[in-house]
Amino acid sequence: MFNRIITSLTLVFFVLSSIPAIAQDDDGATTTEGSIMAKMEDSLILFSDSLYLAPIPDTRLYYNDQFVKLLIRTLKNPNSYDYPFKKLNAKMNIIIAPDDKSFRMFNWVIAAPDDNDRRYYAAIQMPGEKLKLYGLTDYNDKLTQSPEDSVLTGGKWLGALYYRIMGNEVDGQMVYTMFGVNESNRISKKKVLDPMIITEKGPQFGAQIFGVMSQKTGQPIQRFILEFKKGVQVSLNWDEEKKAIYFDRLTSEAGDPNRKYTYVSTGQYDGFRWQNEKWNVVKDLIPVLELKDGAAPSGSPTTPETR
Repeated sequence: MFNRIITSLTLVFFVLSSIPAIAQDDDGATTTEGSIMAKMEDSLILFSDSLYLAPIPDTRLYYNDQFVKLLIRTLKNPNSYDYPFKKLNAKMNIIIAPDDKSFRMFNWVIAAPDDNDRRYYAAIQMPGEKLKLYGLTDYNDKLTQSPEDSVLTGGKWLGALYYRIMGNEVDGQMVYTMFGVNESNRISKKKVLDPMIITEKGPQFGAQIFGVMSQKTGQPIQRFILEFKKGVQVSLNWDEEKKAIYFDRLTSEAGDPNRKYTYVSTGQYDGFRWQNEKWNVVKDLIPVLELKDGAAPSGSPTTPETR
């Protein structure tokens, strides 16, 4: 029931996009950054408590439905893109954007009370006086081919909670590398680098910008995924000093590469560095040091994943 109801909610993004905004003064003047927007933000915060804490799954979905509807009504106000939602973001950490501010994403996750079932939500708002919003559907359970080899369009999306976005130009077009985490599986966890391109028809997820070949297709992968044992700490982030992405090298503790839920860190770090319009693999990005007795380790990644 939890999954069936959740997957239908994204349709609300598209249905409500045609409803006019109501946040205007009596004289017709907009109050995008005024008292009405602030009141609507306060209402969103109230719904956020219920969609996270309600003990019954269907009740969480009800409040999530109401949250989505109110969020869209709020964003329908003119120039809503400039409204920062500081209180809502402090409460939910819901908004993330690239450095170029070419879009912003509202992104959150709903978990069942037992924390074993999760579903991800996202909507991309484009800048402008009038609302242009792309709702995304968590398509993780419905993929018919390997996630590493899939290109998703039409509002379909792998589903993740993002903590960093990096933009790079490829053939004159911006490609955004989305750093995310997915914990929808009961026994494994994923960290992902998911390329996103904003096209005239909406966002496309997946692009061949990695110097890694797919074991199934023999072509460059469309996204980079680390899947590993739940409860294990695995890093995937940007190191500003090294100008590179770093990530844990993984191995199966059971000696079975097909059982991703047995993967753990080896304590070694590989990475990616951007060159010639793609992410190129860098082996041993952070060398493992052989320490003398009593010596302290150094050089390990320290960039926090704060999402």
